[in-house]
Amino acid sequence: MIKAEWFYWLVGGIFLVMAAQMLTDRTNPKRVGTAAFWGLLGLGFIYGTWVADKSAPAEPLGAAVLVMVCLAGFGFTGRGKGTAATPEQREARAQRWGNRLFVPALTIPVVALICAVGVKKLSLDGEPVLQKGSETILGLGIGAVVALVAGMVMLREKRLSTPVHAGRSMLESMGWAMLLPQLLATLGSIFSVAGVGDQVRRIATAVLPDGSLFAAVAVYCVGMFLFTVVMGNGFAAFPVMTAAVGWPVLVVQEGGNAPAVLAIGMLAGFCGTLVTPMAANYNIVPAALLELKDQYGPIKAQMPTAFALLGCNIVIMYAFTV
Repeated sequence: MIKAEWFYWLVGGIFLVMAAQMLTDRTNPKRVGTAAFWGLLGLGFIYGTWVADKSAPAEPLGAAVLVMVCLAGFGFTGRGKGTAATPEQREARAQRWGNRLFVPALTIPVVALICAVGVKKLSLDGEPVLQKGSETILGLGIGAVVALVAGMVMLREKRLSTPVHAGRSMLESMGWAMLLPQLLATLGSIFSVAGVGDQVRRIATAVLPDGSLFAAVAVYCVGMFLFTVVMGNGFAAFPVMTAAVGWPVLVVQEGGNAPAVLAIGMLAGFCGTLVTPMAANYNIVPAALLELKDQYGPIKAQMPTAFALLGCNIVIMYAFTV
C-alpha cells in the first residue's frame, strides 16, 4: 500500500536538499537564516509522522514553527541569484515549445483525478493500492512526480539538479508567504476549538431580528468576507462563521440546504481573499514575481469582482434557504 507519509517524506526531503543548496549559495547574504527556515520545514514534514501517531512529542515541532516565525519575521531570510535561465532564454524557449509547455502542469490534475477516482478502487491481496482516505493527496504527489518526469523527457533535460535549482529559486522568491494558507487554516481550527464561533453566534443571535432570514444570510456571507479579509484565508474563517451562523441558524433553525449553504458561504469567503493583502500568497507574491510596479495592483483590479460576487452569493444563498 502506498502511504501518505511517503509523500510527506518526499516533500520534506526536497526541502532539506534545497536548504543544503541555500546554505552553500554565497550570493545570498542571508543564506544561513534561509537554509534554517526551509530546513526546519523539511524536518517538520518528516518528524510530523511520529507526532501524528503519538510516538513522539509535539513540542519540538511547535518550537520549530516558532523559530521559523522569528526567522521570517525578523528578516533573517533572503534569496540568492540562483542559476535559473535569463529572461531572454526563457522567452526563446517559450516561443519554441509554445502551448506544449502546459503539458507537465496539466499532467498533475489528470493523474490526481485518475488516482482519486480509478486507482482508489484497486487493491492487491485485499489491501488498497493507495492508503484509504488519502487518495487525493497521494494522487497529487504521484502527479507531481509524473509531471516532473514528463517535463524532463519533453525538454530533453538529463540532470535532476536543473529542476531542483529552478524550484529552489522560485521557493526563495515566494519566501515565507508560501506557508501562509497552511498557517491560517490552522489558525481557523484553533479559533474553532477556542470557542470563538460560539461567542460570535451569541453576538449574532442577539443582533439579528427575529425571523429575518435575509439578515441571517447577509450576516453569514458578510462575516465570511470580513473574517477572510482579516485572517487572509477562507479556510480559516469558515469554522468560525459556520459554527456561529451558518450551521445553527441557516441549516438547523431555518432548514436550509446544508451543502449549498456551506459551499456558498465558502465562496463568500473567497470574495474576501480577492481584496486582502493578508492573502499574500494569492495577491502579493504574484505581484512580486511579475515585478509589478504596484504591489497592490491585483487587489485593486479584483475589488469590483469581489463585491459583485459577494452580492450574488447572498442572493443565491437566500434562494436556497427560503
